[in-house]
Amino acid sequence: MRVVIAEDEVLLRQGLRLLLEEGEFDVVAAVGDGDELMTAVGAHRPDLVITDIRMPPSNNDEGLRAARRIREQYPDTAIVVLSQYVQRRYAIELLDGRAARVGYLLKQRIADITAFRDDLHRVVDGGTALDPEIVAVLMSRAGRGAGVVRELTPRQREVLAYMAEGRSNAWIGQKLVLTEKAIVQHTSNIYDALGLPVAADDHRRVLAVIRYLDGVAG
Repeated sequence: MRVVIAEDEVLLRQGLRLLLEEGEFDVVAAVGDGDELMTAVGAHRPDLVITDIRMPPSNNDEGLRAARRIREQYPDTAIVVLSQYVQRRYAIELLDGRAARVGYLLKQRIADITAFRDDLHRVVDGGTALDPEIVAVLMSRAGRGAGVVRELTPRQREVLAYMAEGRSNAWIGQKLVLTEKAIVQHTSNIYDALGLPVAADDHRRVLAVIRYLDGVAG
C-alpha cells in the first residue's frame, strides 16, 4: 500500500513513517505543508494520504483543504486526517456527501498502533474511520436536545455510536457480544426511530447517521 504523509512536526512525521513502514506500508513521500502534499499526491498517486489538519503556511486548516482537493481530483485515493482537537465542523466538511475511503482521527489514536493500522486498512478498503470522541460529542449534543436520540435505549445508543464511527454490523456484534442478526434488528429499530431510510451499505449509513446527528446537534 503506497502512502503519502503530510505533517509539519518533524518528529511526528518521522515517527509515523517508521510506524507505517514497520507495518509493511510503503511510504512514498513525507512532506511538511499543503502545497508539498498536493505535489506529492500528483507525483506518486498513493493509495492513502495521511495528513495533519493544521499545517503551514497558515497553520489553520491547510491539511483539511488539501484533503478536500484530493478527494475531488483523485477520488480513488483514501484519506485519513489527524488532529489534536475534537472539531465537529472538520468531520462534517470532510465527509461532505461521501463517507467512503475517509477517516478523521485524533492524534492520540496513534498510540494504539494495532488499532491505528487497522483503521488505515479499513479506510483504504472503502470504509470510514471517525474518531470515537467526535461521535461522542455529536451523541451528547443530540441526547441533550428534544429529539428522539434521548429516547433510544442505552443499547441502541451504543449501536448508533458505532454505526457513526463506520463499524460494520459484524464488528459491532463482536464488540457487544451479540449476534449479527441482533445488530441488524437494532439498526432497523434505530432507522425507524430516527426516520432514516435503511442504507444499502456502511458508507451510506455513516453519512445518514452523521447528517442526522449534526442536524440535531447543530
